[in-house]
Amino acid sequence: MADPLSEVVSLLQPAARFSKRVEGAGDWRVFREGQGEPFYAAVLEGECWLSVDGRPPLLLKAGDFVLIPAAKTLEHASAHAPPDTEYSVPTRIGEDHFRIGRQDGPADVRVQLGHCQFGSPDTALLVSLLPERVHVRGEPRLAALVQMVGEEARSRRPAREVVLERLLEVLLIEALRSRAGPAEGTGLVRGLADERLAAALRAVHAQPGHGWSVVTLAAESALSRSAFSARFTKVVGVAPMEYLLTWRMALAKRLLRGRELSLEQVAERVGYASAVTFGVAFARQVGMTPARFARGETNAVLIGQG
Repeated sequence: MADPLSEVVSLLQPAARFSKRVEGAGDWRVFREGQGEPFYAAVLEGECWLSVDGRPPLLLKAGDFVLIPAAKTLEHASAHAPPDTEYSVPTRIGEDHFRIGRQDGPADVRVQLGHCQFGSPDTALLVSLLPERVHVRGEPRLAALVQMVGEEARSRRPAREVVLERLLEVLLIEALRSRAGPAEGTGLVRGLADERLAAALRAVHAQPGHGWSVVTLAAESALSRSAFSARFTKVVGVAPMEYLLTWRMALAKRLLRGRELSLEQVAERVGYASAVTFGVAFARQVGMTPARFARGETNAVLIGQG
């Protein structure tokens, strides 16, 4: 069976923007605005607070890993910083190595953190399938992966970008599957945590071109049509056939960009009987014909954004 989580992460096309080591001492507080980019951090030593997009702060401890698929504002603070501590700017002390707070003496906390970006034209849709925040405690594999990303980002070795992309894919998948406790909100991760819905999701990803209906997907989940539809919509956040359609179009975009298949072959791969019916559905969802999209004319409304 297909692995929906791996497929979504792969389709996101993650690429590293930067990775750095930050150490802090004394009382400090840092604020920075983002562009909705993925943010990740592994606490190597000590403790610190992290608040994302104005939400209540989360106390991170040594061995913790946090992933925010789309962060807009980030606030870091030392573990015991008073609320009125003024914001400060980290001081660079080496290549991709920064110090914050008191500049002398031993560090109280060390964190490896970074931002990456997604190259997919369907980023908004795909990110909406992921949890808003992933916090994992006690998984040394994640800290090791973050360190490998940082080392590779600083290197100038051949195939650096390819290696970084693969490392980030592994990092994201490992974080999403290692999360402790039930998934929050709606989305793919929560759907995969539901044994009944997971069967339908894996079936869709294994055979996106199959003639699925709510009835056949409900059968995969061993639920009645009405119970399956209600449960899927509540847990995943979209109706079953809407999920199927948007996933098919995301796959179609990847196939069209590859330019290795004819329009008829792409249509067949994503479940359409003819290139004509596929073209109509694609234009309705994407805002342009498949041929125009394949030529790189991507100034259209993206799936999930209009």
